[in-house]
This record gives sequence, C-alpha cells and structure tokens, in this order.
Amino acid sequence: MAGAITAGDFRNGVTFEMDGKVYQIIEFQHVKPGKGAAFVRTKCKDVINGGVIERSFNPSDKFETAYVERKDMQYLYNDGELYYFMDIETYEQLPLNADVLNDGFKFVKEEMMCKVVSYKGKVFAVEAPTFVELEVTDTEPGFKGDTATGASKPATLETGATIKVPLFINIGDVLKIDTRTGEYLERA
Repeated sequence: MAGAITAGDFRNGVTFEMDGKVYQIIEFQHVKPGKGAAFVRTKCKDVINGGVIERSFNPSDKFETAYVERKDMQYLYNDGELYYFMDIETYEQLPLNADVLNDGFKFVKEEMMCKVVSYKGKVFAVEAPTFVELEVTDTEPGFKGDTATGASKPATLETGATIKVPLFINIGDVLKIDTRTGEYLERA
C-alpha cells in the first residue's frame, strides 16, 4: 500500500482512509491491558461530514494514508451564507459555506490568511490563523491599577466576536488573540 500507516502510529491530526471515508484522529490512547493484546482507542472525525466515531484498533491494523491538502488562502468577504477566499498565486476566488469554518473563524477579518483544508478537491475545513490581532470596538471603560484581581469583563472585537479581557482594556486597544482557545493574550 502506498502511504500506509498502522494504528500503532496514530497521532492527533493524522488522516487516513477507512471504509471509503477519510478520518482524522482527534484523540488516541495506547492501551496495554495486563492480559490480552494491546490496542489503540481512538476518536476519529469524518473529515467530509464532520461526524465523530469512537473506535478501537489493533496496533498492527494497516490503513491508507489520506493526503489532505492545506493551502494558504486569503479571506476576502462573506456574502450571506458564502465566504470567499482567494488563492494568492492564481487570484482565483473560492466561495465556501459557513459549515467548513472552524470555531476560530469568528476572529478572522477580511484580508487575513487562513488554511483551506481539502481532500481530493473537496474543502472540508478552514483553519483560522493561530494568532490574530484585533481591535476592541466595545467594552466598559477600563480601570487603571485594577490588574491584580484577575477580574475580567466582556469585550467585543472588530469581527463581532466577544471575549473576556482584563479590566484595564479600552475601546480602540488592539489585542492579540489565540483563535484555538478564544483567549486574550496581550495588547498588541
């Protein structure tokens, strides 16, 4: 098999073909019981329809590796249900449905670069950049000196997303955000 992988080599993010579908490992655990054979317990996501299955494998089970293409594309704008991305090499525009956007996409603004993830030409995910810098458009006034309490308040960012921020943050501040967790990291 060209590009085969065994279940013993499964790691988070690995993509493979099984039963004519493409799965991505989202959780895995190597289990070695006192008696009996070792096995690999996994949670796999069907990359095309998004369904998650739990399944155990023998570590020697072989699967065909699924080659997933990840391409940097620029987010242009959205028009109703469609989000438009541009290939910066060919200038081709690609309209995509909202259901392929990951949770971090609420932190993406026009002209930011994203990773468009596809399998055999079918896009199944758009990954936001890991870190973005966004301006605060709405929050209660900041308080100087109130930094040690660990208290936070909601702030609305220029993309419309709302996050928790320290009390000293003001409207107009540009913040660095981790799109994987939606957490404020620092003022930019």
